[in-house]
Amino acid sequence: MQRLYTFLREHPTGVDVFWAVLLFGIQTMYFVAAKVTGNRDIADFAPETFFPVALLLALVVALRRRYPERMLLLACGVGLAQLALNVETGPGNFAFLVIIYTVAYGEVRWASRLALIGGLVASPVSTARWPQENGHDGSEVGAGQLVFGALVMTIPFVLAWVLGDSLRTRRAYYAQLEERAARLEREREAQAKIAVAAERARIARELHDVVAHNVSVMIVQADGAAYVMDSSPGQARQALETISTTGRQALTEMRRLLGVLRTGDSEGGEYVPQPGVEQLSDLVEQCRGAGLEVRLEVGGAPRPLPKGVELTAYRIVQEALTNTRKHGGPQASATVRLTYGDSDLDMLIEDDGRGADKALYASGGADGLGHGLIGMRERIGMVGGTFDAGPRPGGGFRISAVLPLKASR
Repeated sequence: MQRLYTFLREHPTGVDVFWAVLLFGIQTMYFVAAKVTGNRDIADFAPETFFPVALLLALVVALRRRYPERMLLLACGVGLAQLALNVETGPGNFAFLVIIYTVAYGEVRWASRLALIGGLVASPVSTARWPQENGHDGSEVGAGQLVFGALVMTIPFVLAWVLGDSLRTRRAYYAQLEERAARLEREREAQAKIAVAAERARIARELHDVVAHNVSVMIVQADGAAYVMDSSPGQARQALETISTTGRQALTEMRRLLGVLRTGDSEGGEYVPQPGVEQLSDLVEQCRGAGLEVRLEVGGAPRPLPKGVELTAYRIVQEALTNTRKHGGPQASATVRLTYGDSDLDMLIEDDGRGADKALYASGGADGLGHGLIGMRERIGMVGGTFDAGPRPGGGFRISAVLPLKASR
């Protein structure tokens, strides 16, 4: 049954041709039956006029979906020909109902309006052209009965038009719903892509901060170990231990980040707590061990901060000290000041090194990897803070940030 239904949907013209042939056959039997029974109203019709009309009406049904507007005009022409040739209506005129429904279902509005007008005038004109003189009981039919009969016969034409127009409206409504669903699906896909891009950017910033800081420490320690390898083996051994510890820290954080990418894997990466303000003292000690003199100053009343602010503050200090080691020179020192305010956390990181080229801060910043100051600005923007970076008037470089605080729950 489903296969038959699918076949009929895929071959609409074939279905229409079948109904057209059936309609033509009924019209033919109607004519033959009239001849046999001696129905004077129909028996007087000439076959040369009756059958061409029946054939054209069948053609209207056969091609109604392929050429709806043309078949409507053909139906109008056939109706006028019936009036002119005195070919009274019969079963074949059911084609008018079919074509009225078809054009009302379509999108061509002039054809729909013409079909409605034709349906409204068809029955009154037919009644006027071929009035019924006697009723079923043999009594004479009055004018009032003729008018009432014409109005009643108009109802099928109006219903055919209303049905077609209602289905057209419903089809347009469903098409609008489908279009809206498709648009929402596209928007969801776009939002998903944006979320993926944002997550990739976040992971890229995290990887940059981890790799840039720890690798720079390892490079400094490796250079120092090579320099004192012969003269001071103890210092060289200590430097190698620092390299080993720093490398393990970097590996742990990179595993944590890679674990984020392996969600759903039961043996995902190793997760560790995100660093925050409390870990800044360890970061400072690590930098001091790498040869950079750093002073940490904390003002105000320290208190728990939102996790996003904690991580942002730590990464800003980490990146600033990394840049000092990379660009400040061997004798540079740095100062990190944190001030807890009522509604924000003020951060100031300064060094007395050589400073940095204008390209590093003029348009958002770009270090050797192109993520340094740009990453700082993005991180601070994500928590709604403000950021400023540039050379100090007396030499060196300064980074200033203000991070808004929210009440932690």
